Amino acid sequence: YSYESIESIIKFILSRTSQRPEIGIICGTGMGGLADILYEKESFPYKEIPDFPVSTVPGHLGFLVFGKLNGTQVICMQGRFHVYEGYSVWKCVMPIRVMKLIGVRVLIITNAAGSVNQNFSVGDIMLIKDHINFSGLGSNNPLRGKNDDRWGPRFSPMSDAYDLRLRQLVRTIAKKLDLDKYLKEGVYCMIGGPSYETVSEIQLLKLLGADAVGMSTAHEVIAARHCAIRVIGISLITNSCVMKHDSEEMPANHEEVMEVGNLHKKDLEKLVTEIIMNIDTV
Repeated sequence: YSYESIESIIKFILSRTSQRPEIGIICGTGMGGLADILYEKESFPYKEIPDFPVSTVPGHLGFLVFGKLNGTQVICMQGRFHVYEGYSVWKCVMPIRVMKLIGVRVLIITNAAGSVNQNFSVGDIMLIKDHINFSGLGSNNPLRGKNDDRWGPRFSPMSDAYDLRLRQLVRTIAKKLDLDKYLKEGVYCMIGGPSYETVSEIQLLKLLGADAVGMSTAHEVIAARHCAIRVIGISLITNSCVMKHDSEEMPANHEEVMEVGNLHKKDLEKLVTEIIMNIDTV
């Protein structure tokens, strides 16, 4: 997508809403209910927005939702796009650039993840402090190709990918809401999917320092930071990864991920609501 093609998409969207949000949310698998806490909602199906991809994964409803939360205008992706769906990585991050031109300055990215760290439990909330992007290390990076300086610099630093002050805010809010006993902090690892990881692959990720693993997020964060959007990353731990060969543990499955997402969505909704209410303090 050229800068001009994104401007064309923006023109279509903003001609249909008067809302101009500065906060964005990407809903992970089973977390589309985050959009339900908004009021004065205006929803746009992806399939009706020119040049937008369409979500094909269960748990990703496929709506761009504008609304308000305690008076703050928010834009919410009720469903994201994954490379394993057949989309190029640059297409998967296009909505981030749409958000940028709408006026978004802080992006809350959520996902469902499997725990590599054996001290994590299903239902824990992991605040992402860093990521390992296997796809990106192999040059499947959303910034690959000719750079347009109107978005950001050719070489984008990622040492501050997950905003320190915003992470401190999340920890404070979690304690206030009595969610700190479920809040962990760790490193998220993105793999390509859609197959789950083998036992040996999980053991490798553990050696590399990963605490949780999933099939999204890293490329979205890269695109957001490239255009100077601050990022909060939150993983809901929906399953424990199998760590031993010949284990009789239940293998990972999408149904379990969806079920855990539904069980803990209220905690995430409370956390995200409070974050948005206090985001201007940092």
